[in-house]
Amino acid sequence: MENKILGTLYGMAIGDSMGMPSELWSRRKIKSFFGKINYFLDSPSENETAIGLSKGEFTDDTAQALVILDSLMQNNFIPDKKIIASNLINWAIKTNAFDKNILGPSSKAALNAIQNGEDAEIYTSKALTNGAAMRIAPIGCLFKSDNKEDLVDYVYKISEVTHKTDVAISGASMIAAAVSSAIEDKDWNTIIKDSLDVFEIAKHYGYETFSASLSERLKLALDIAMKYKDDEEKFGQKIYDIIGCGTLTSEAVPSALAIAYFTKNPEKCSLMCANLGGDTDTIGAMATAICGAKVGVKAIGTKWINLINMSNKVDFNYYSQKIFEQRLK
Repeated sequence: MENKILGTLYGMAIGDSMGMPSELWSRRKIKSFFGKINYFLDSPSENETAIGLSKGEFTDDTAQALVILDSLMQNNFIPDKKIIASNLINWAIKTNAFDKNILGPSSKAALNAIQNGEDAEIYTSKALTNGAAMRIAPIGCLFKSDNKEDLVDYVYKISEVTHKTDVAISGASMIAAAVSSAIEDKDWNTIIKDSLDVFEIAKHYGYETFSASLSERLKLALDIAMKYKDDEEKFGQKIYDIIGCGTLTSEAVPSALAIAYFTKNPEKCSLMCANLGGDTDTIGAMATAICGAKVGVKAIGTKWINLINMSNKVDFNYYSQKIFEQRLK
């Protein structure tokens, strides 16, 4: 099981860092500038979003996931809104995330409000972006796949600090559920089914929005995956054109789940996401975490693991052990 948990953590970091150089660029611009991303790259000076990061260095997606884990461990894995908010703010200040445009719009607005003693719910109740989903993958490792109600409730309590809408909670829950199913080595159709089943529970949480249905978009994305199962380029283009690869939860989460289903391999998944266009690092973090959960860290190339370790100075074994210990309780 620890092999699978480590696979989730490294998968998240690999997808995140592989997609970092091309983050928020169009599919056309990525092809024009890079040709094709085939390995980890430094952030180009031309990309204002990813500026200053070195190859293999992950972004705020993985960084916030680790802050969430630190916050949970600080309180015996009981989600505490104040602890999570405080730690996210401290991380943001330490990394100058408020000024460097590192934070997503929903998280930035909510954390700024909390800092200023204002009511953050003005912003969290309207948060449609993927900030809750991007950092949630490790939480799926804490739950058995048949414990869906508790998983959704836990995801809600973690996410409400910055995201408190039905679509944000549903999207995060679907990613966590896919990881929960994948670490139990369920087949890919069951992984997707578990994610869709969780949506039916999670859609009742948070403030109601008029966002497109995550389950219907995922089903459409899966149809595209089946139609173009032997043509990666056409599949990626159709996902980009039809499902969307932007920062909205309603685009990023269905796309990430479909790409994980299509690729089934962490390395292939991270590369596809990096070349996809749009929110490449976030979609990469979510999708590759699921693939990593399915195959385990031992199936990921040592060269890739070593680069992640060297570039980020994070002991993922420590986090894996703590998650595993909590899962056993």
